[in-house]
Amino acid sequence: MHRLAHFKPGDSLILLLAGLGTVWLTTLAWHGGAADKAIIRSGGKIFREVTLAHDTEISVPGPLGTSIVAIRNHQARIASDPSPRQYCVRQGWLKNAGEIAICLPNEVSVELSGGDKKYDSLNY
Repeated sequence: MHRLAHFKPGDSLILLLAGLGTVWLTTLAWHGGAADKAIIRSGGKIFREVTLAHDTEISVPGPLGTSIVAIRNHQARIASDPSPRQYCVRQGWLKNAGEIAICLPNEVSVELSGGDKKYDSLNY
């Protein structure tokens, strides 16, 4: 017996509404607010908290050497790092509250705060 034989016209409307509702709830839950400051950590301790209002570069010491944190246009990123794989540098610009870039070998991280954090499985 064919499965589509049991499919009624109202079923497609319900599926469409459920899909639209899922998309709407996803964008609502995962939308983070604008960040207003960056929390820079070195060795697990807060190294510095800086506002995102002023463009600057900050040198952060770590066990492997110095990481450079860049702040431009209310965004932050790790511009350079002595870590071998450069994952934190490749992560790019952080814009929303709750976003974070971590350089594990060098023990340096940048987290944006302020506003509402994006939904994350750690917050659940």
